[in-house]
Amino acid sequence: MGRPDSIPHVAIKGRGSTTHLPGRFESTVSEAVDDGWEAEEGEEFLAPRLRTEVRAETARSIISRNNSPDVGFSQSVNPYRGCEHGCSYCFARPSHAYLNLSPGLDFETKLFAKTNAAQLLRKELSKPSYVPQPIALGINTDSYQPIERKFKLTRQLIEVMLETRHPFSLITKNALVERDIDLLAPLAEQNLVSVHFSVTSLDPHLSSKLEPRAAAPHARLRAMRRLHDAGIPVGVMVAPVIPWINDAELEAVLEAARDAGASSAGYVLLRLPLEVAPLFRDWLDTHYPDRATHVMSTINQLRGGKDYDSQFGTRMRGQGVYADLLANRFKLARRRLGFDAQNSHWPKLDCTKFERPAPPKADSPQGSLF
Repeated sequence: MGRPDSIPHVAIKGRGSTTHLPGRFESTVSEAVDDGWEAEEGEEFLAPRLRTEVRAETARSIISRNNSPDVGFSQSVNPYRGCEHGCSYCFARPSHAYLNLSPGLDFETKLFAKTNAAQLLRKELSKPSYVPQPIALGINTDSYQPIERKFKLTRQLIEVMLETRHPFSLITKNALVERDIDLLAPLAEQNLVSVHFSVTSLDPHLSSKLEPRAAAPHARLRAMRRLHDAGIPVGVMVAPVIPWINDAELEAVLEAARDAGASSAGYVLLRLPLEVAPLFRDWLDTHYPDRATHVMSTINQLRGGKDYDSQFGTRMRGQGVYADLLANRFKLARRRLGFDAQNSHWPKLDCTKFERPAPPKADSPQGSLF
């Protein structure tokens, strides 16, 4: 899937993708074709500016559950579908195919806000059968992406967590999390929250290509420091590590995060499931054509000759000489910098303080007359 080689790869300002790659369930596919008319230098019709569209969604459920042995949590909550950050490598992009939308540009421009997320969460927590376990907030797509400034769904969810004393963790690329320190700090006092920042690079130029609408690296580190100073436990995830793109920065990112107050650290190797693989290949051809072949060759070596291998145990780390070298580098840096080796991903939070909320009142069959 994707554009033929005769069509030039052109970056779109503020977007990670360069194409409306069709989803795997599409019944019809449109394809760009070179008609022989060469664009004049500086002509912009090949790279249109795209506005972000947000649709309100009334969700039917809000807690997603999994039994994956290598993710560190069993349930998660995502207030948004799609993500404006536009990360070229985002493993969640294929989920837009279920909506008959492109995992490419649609994923970062056509977003869905679950406007009833807080009400659904309170309803779920009120069930007598519910057993509290830490919730991972905003795992599939970033809960602090730019549209959160307007919709404030993440803040509403945190208010429910505070009300019910429910433990949760979150991971973000956005400094907007600073806004909610007033809620996070009292939760942290009771060991009910931890915050991880995903930092892929300290180079703002590389970061702007990898994740064009996420906060700049220095802004994430500043937010990390401010949360730490407020007594909120913070950690860093170097995610993803991309061979020959940002892998050389592993130790530098860990050290910068340690200096900003991070007490835990982890990393994840680049994952390219389904439509993410051709999208990432396109990103490489657009921004790093000189090393695209070398990058993908190394990734294939890490994934048993394929772009991706979803097998538990190796999908986050890869396998082979490069994977072993990366793992050893991380262990040495973690030990040297004093990170807690027993607390590398999601810290243990307290589930004993949970206070079940009252169940919501049932709607009257008479409507609003009585």
